[in-house]
Parts: sequence; structure tokens; C-alpha cells
Amino acid sequence: MGGVCAIVVTHNRRELLRGCLAALAGQSRGPDRVVVVDNASCDGTAAMVRRDYPHVDLLALATNEGGAGGFHEGMKRAHAEGAEWLWLMDDDTIVRPDALAELLAAPARLGGRAPPTLLASTVVWRDGRVHPMNFPSPERTRMELVVDGAERGLMPLRFATFVSLLVHRGAVDRYGLPLKHFFIWSDDVEYTSRAVLGGEPGYLVPSSVALHDTETAHTWHSAPPARFYFHVRNTVFMILGPGRPPRDRLLRTWVLVFSTAEYLRRNPSAASVAAVLRGLLDGLRRPAARGRGQRRRN
Repeated sequence: MGGVCAIVVTHNRRELLRGCLAALAGQSRGPDRVVVVDNASCDGTAAMVRRDYPHVDLLALATNEGGAGGFHEGMKRAHAEGAEWLWLMDDDTIVRPDALAELLAAPARLGGRAPPTLLASTVVWRDGRVHPMNFPSPERTRMELVVDGAERGLMPLRFATFVSLLVHRGAVDRYGLPLKHFFIWSDDVEYTSRAVLGGEPGYLVPSSVALHDTETAHTWHSAPPARFYFHVRNTVFMILGPGRPPRDRLLRTWVLVFSTAEYLRRNPSAASVAAVLRGLLDGLRRPAARGRGQRRRN
């Protein structure tokens, strides 16, 4: 197949999905294929896609496998069918008309440097600010890459989120698929940081812009306890998981300690404490083992 396959993961948000698909249809350089992964929606999403978007491929999952499972299955299908680039996004992602064209134009700016495996859009909220849940994390350890990227209008990344992220099929060849058991939150950070730590070049492309159309410009510290649980558990999975150097494990530990302390300060309740404790215990009971979603480098 080759080309670009856009993968949109959705669950019970038909109208948001319509906006996302309309933005994909309005691209100056459109994807060659669009796959909607429906996480067992009960609001008629699957029927709507079949009826109103016959050009879109629907992958309807029998159960809700969360964002991690949805991207796992969508990337698995697109890779198996030969897509060169996998363009990942949730159903509340509204990409600007030139978003894909700008991502695809970025490799030409790198000259003789290694071609990128990950290319991320700038993700904003409704007021034009960078969305706080999608702040890009720049490379900090190799300043020569940062300076070179700045000269080319690109920013080397340490990790990115699955909101308008272009992933080359080579990443799947070498690192497999996102880890399903993360369910939601941090599956994108785990996957992209693992690839970058393994030597894969990743860049933020500032000229490619996507709107993350959430109701509020929320962050991890405004999440309800049931959702913050996944942040705690999945961060522990990353700390204990294979293939991460000591420096990265220390960084993840610091992030966990700081974010948990700040969350409890802002949300002082028995439910918050219980969510944190449950996340810690579940993360320790089931460390992220190498499985179907993770491969060794060749």
C-alpha cells in the first residue's frame, strides 16, 4: 500500500469524530487511507461511519481496549497492509488543512541527517495556546541536535503524544506496537520515548498544527482520581519496564513523585489517596514485561 494511513481512535463521541474526519478530508495533502478504530462504542458510532463515510475503513473492536489498545490494533492493521507512515490521532483532534503536508515536508529539511521516524504536530487548545496535555518534550542531552534542529525549523524530541503524530513503519518493525495493558494515559509517552532512547530520530514540526478539542485545557492534576490512577500505574510500569537506561528510570521516578505530590495537594481527598495507592500497587504487581507490543531492535 505505502503512503500515509491516518488512524483515528474513538469511543462514544460521534460528533467529535465527524469533526476529525472532516478535517482529514480537508487536507491539502490528504492521507491515502483512513482507519477509524471504534472502541466498542454504544452511541451508534460504527453505524454512522459505515453509513456516512464509505471511504473510511472501520475497525470495530468487540470491547473497549482504551486508547492504548485502539492504537495498538489500528497500527497493527496499517503496518500489516503496508503503510509507510501511520498518522495517529484521537477523535477530538482537528488538524489544520496543511498539517500532513507540513509533516511530510519536514524530512527534506534534514539534509544528510538520519531520516526521522517520529514527526509531531504542534498541538494547541481552542484559545491557541499549546495544549498543556501535549507539551512537546525537547531533547536536552545533545545540544548539537537542538541547535541543528532550530536552524532547520524543527525541534528534536524526547517523546511525543498520539495527537497528530506521524510514525514511520520502521518504528513498528523495531519496537512493535503500543502496550495494550496501559489502557489509557502514558502509552504514547512510553512508546515514543522507548523509540527515541533506542536511537530513532523524532522531531516536532512547528508549522504543522492540530487542535486538541477538549472541553477544557486540562492537565494531569485536574483529572478525576479514577483517571489519575492510570498515570500512577503506567508510570510505575515505565520505571520497571525493560530497555530503559538508569537516567530515564530516575527521571520517571522524579516525575511520579512530583506529579503525585502535586495532585494530592490540589485534590486532597480519600478518593485521591486511594487512587494513588492502588496505582502504585498495581504497577508493582504487574511490571511492564516484554510482550506482544514490544520487540527488540534487530
